Amino acid sequence: MSGIGLGAPFDWLARGWRDFRTAPAVGVAHGALCAAFGIALFAFAHQRFWVLAGAVSGFLLVAPVVATGLYAVSRAIERGETPDAACVLRVWRSLDRRLVAFGVGLAAAGTGWVLTSAALITLFAPAPIATPLDFLRHVVVARSGWLFEGWLLLGGLLAAPVFASSVIAIPLLLDRPSATVRAAVLASWRAVLAQPLPLALWAALVMTLSAAGMVAAMLGLLAVVPLLGHASWHAYRALAGADARVVP
Repeated sequence: MSGIGLGAPFDWLARGWRDFRTAPAVGVAHGALCAAFGIALFAFAHQRFWVLAGAVSGFLLVAPVVATGLYAVSRAIERGETPDAACVLRVWRSLDRRLVAFGVGLAAAGTGWVLTSAALITLFAPAPIATPLDFLRHVVVARSGWLFEGWLLLGGLLAAPVFASSVIAIPLLLDRPSATVRAAVLASWRAVLAQPLPLALWAALVMTLSAAGMVAAMLGLLAVVPLLGHASWHAYRALAGADARVVP
């Protein structure tokens, strides 16, 4: 696996933006689905922020599976094929057992974080957490206690291995039908261990852009989801896609 520069994640974003502009309808459709899910989640749990906080952040753990169709579009563009909805539907209709298994694993991790987050906040918050303002007042800027720091630490402890396991795994599974889930996860870990600084920056960019998209009434996800999905394909290509040795 060849070395990459620290600024490589910005190149992935630039390439992802070009792919989004090439096939905007498919990208916006993915973003709209994610935005609709976020709006529905907020409508359901807006008075249960102890659940909402974990659910929104937990969604980031399963996002790589949601973006599978965007990887297929970027691959089609790369191959000179038509990057339309048909190539997305082919991926989902295939019901690839490897992708399904990986998706189930990420969903389990996301559910685990939602439950852990809810338990931590409800058990240790000094007052009931029903609204975002309650969370801000009693958790984030509380004058005493460790709850917010503990919440962030536990979230990071869960997110870090999930990120390391999935950063290139799903694009790799899509691109290489012979690869196993185990091989894809190991390849993803090797990429992280070989390029820790660029991928730490990439993780920070993913979190920042995702948060920005959610804050803008979820409507920012219309652009953020396809941007990050396409960029993730180019991250895979830069880290392992050109190296057949990455998968034994």
